[in-house]
Amino acid sequence: MINAYDFDKTIYDGDSSIDFYLYCLKKKPSIAIFIPIQIWGMVLYSLKIRKKEYMKEKFFSILNRIGKIDEYVTDFWKINDKKIKKWYLNQKQKTDVIISASPEFLLKPLEDILEIDKVIATKVNKKTGKFESKNCHDYEKIVRYKQIYGDKKIKAFYTDSVKADRAMLEYAEEGYIVKKNNVYKWLK
Repeated sequence: MINAYDFDKTIYDGDSSIDFYLYCLKKKPSIAIFIPIQIWGMVLYSLKIRKKEYMKEKFFSILNRIGKIDEYVTDFWKINDKKIKKWYLNQKQKTDVIISASPEFLLKPLEDILEIDKVIATKVNKKTGKFESKNCHDYEKIVRYKQIYGDKKIKAFYTDSVKADRAMLEYAEEGYIVKKNNVYKWLK
């Protein structure tokens, strides 16, 4: 049986997309010119004029200014792998699956770093920031999981947010809520 995990704020202490953005900003301060576009995307999303995908595409528009994205990602994980929470490292298994709304290009290296089976995440073009799949959140996580694993059951799913991951919590045989470094069983 498979254990599946949300990533940001669940097994990673923080939001990896924001941390990666800050890392990129530090390495290449010129990407700050995208801040007005990013703020505009957030405003339109908060006013419900645009969808979350639009806002995230504006957020990741910085990618077209970063030439060696794979090098940035590799270096980012050398610095930030320490933010993987200890409780997870103590129980991880090779069959684990991370299912996240974060960009796949950013999380995919974790398959090797953590020596786990699979990362399922939002497909974002690492050169343009444009989405190449639906945002991998809510029920879309189940859709994407089934595309790879079919009807293979999830034994346990771990998340920091019932609101964001209720579908996965209900789909798995067991659910767990993570608050900082504490893990609590979720009662259906």
